[in-house]
Amino acid sequence: MSAQSTPDPAIPGETGSTGPTSDAAGPRGRGRGRRRKPPTGRRRALTAAAWTAAGIVVLGGTGAGYLYFKLNGNLSTVDINQALGGDRPAKAGNGSENILVLGSDSRSGGNRKLGGGTDDGSARSDTAMIVHVYKGHKRASVVSMPRDTLVDRPECTDTKGTTHPAARGVMFNEAYSTGGAACTVRTVESLTGLRMDHYLEVDFRGFQKLIDELGGVEVTTTKAIHDPDSHLDLAAGTHTLDGQRALGLVRTRHGVGDGSDLGRIQLQQAFVKALADQVRHVGLFTSPKKLYDLADTATKAVTADSDLGSVNSLISFADGLKGISSSHMTMITTPVRYDPADPNRVVVEKAKAQQVWDALRNDRPIPASATEGTATGEAKGVVSASSRTR
Repeated sequence: MSAQSTPDPAIPGETGSTGPTSDAAGPRGRGRGRRRKPPTGRRRALTAAAWTAAGIVVLGGTGAGYLYFKLNGNLSTVDINQALGGDRPAKAGNGSENILVLGSDSRSGGNRKLGGGTDDGSARSDTAMIVHVYKGHKRASVVSMPRDTLVDRPECTDTKGTTHPAARGVMFNEAYSTGGAACTVRTVESLTGLRMDHYLEVDFRGFQKLIDELGGVEVTTTKAIHDPDSHLDLAAGTHTLDGQRALGLVRTRHGVGDGSDLGRIQLQQAFVKALADQVRHVGLFTSPKKLYDLADTATKAVTADSDLGSVNSLISFADGLKGISSSHMTMITTPVRYDPADPNRVVVEKAKAQQVWDALRNDRPIPASATEGTATGEAKGVVSASSRTR
C-alpha cells in the first residue's frame, strides 16, 4: 500500500476516532460528504526529530498505527544489556535517563561518497553525545565527548561475543571501531560512572536523508565557512541547509574556529538547537504522506538498543521527550585540555569532568565552574537558529 493511499489510522482512546461505518448519518456519525476536520495537535502519528552532531541524535515523535509492521521492520537494534551483563552502574531510579547518541562514520556502501576517504571495512564514532533527561522530562543536558579524547578503554565484549582487552591512552572513537556499540557504552560508563539507559546511532547517509525529509534546516552564520574537505561553502547570512550541506556543517573542522574537533562540536551543538526549533515548524500533521515518509526514513536511519527496538517503544520513549525545546537544553563539551605531547589530541580535566558526572548522577544542573578555563574550539556563536524558527 502506498503512503498516499494509506487510510488515516484511528488513535486508540481518542475522542472522535471513526471506524469503517463512520460516514453513516446518525446521532454520533457524520453525514456523507461532509468535510473532515483537519488534524489537531492531539492527533499525532509517528514523527521524528533529529538531534544531531556530526552524526546525530534521532529522537522524536508520537502517535500510533501508521503502517506499524513496515516501520517496525525498518529498525536495526543492538542488545547492549546482554553484551555488557550486570557489571554496570546502577540505574538512577528517579525518573531521569541517560541516552548515548552516536553518529558513526562508516565509509561503506552509500556512506563512502558522503564520508570521503577509503572504505577499509571499519567505522568509528564520529560524534558522541550523552543526553541526560531530567526527572519530569522537561529539561535536558547534552554533553559532547570529543572523538580525539585520549582515554583508557576497559575490557569489553561486543554483541557477537568477542572479548577485547583493555587499552590505555587510546582515542575515544577507537572503542567503536574495536567493539561497536557495546564497547562504546562500556567505555562511556567507565569514564562517567553513569548508566546509559539507551543507545541511538545514525550514520552519514541516514543523517542526510533525515534532514532532506524534513525539508532542510534553517541556520544563520555570522562568518563565512569554506571547507573543501567537507564540501561546504557558506557565506555569512541565513541558509536553509539540505542534507548534504548540513552534513558538511556538522563535520567541518577547518572551515571555522581553530581547526580542532572542539570547534566542530560547537557547530554541531548549535545545529542541534536549530534542528530542534525547526521540527516545530515543519507542519507534519497536515500531510499524511509527509508524515509517513519521515517516519519511514527515521526508522531506517536509526540503530537503537533492544529496549527501544520496536516502533511502539520508540513512540513511548519519544513521547516523554516532546516537551523539551532548545531553550530547555544545556549543551557543553566534556571538560578537556589539549594534550601537551600532541596538540591534535585532548585529555579529560578529571576534577572538572567529575563535577559534570556528579551533577547528572544527582539530576542537578551542570555547574558553570565545570567548564571554566577548559579548552574550546573558538567556534561558539558562528552558527545559530534562524530568527524565523526560534
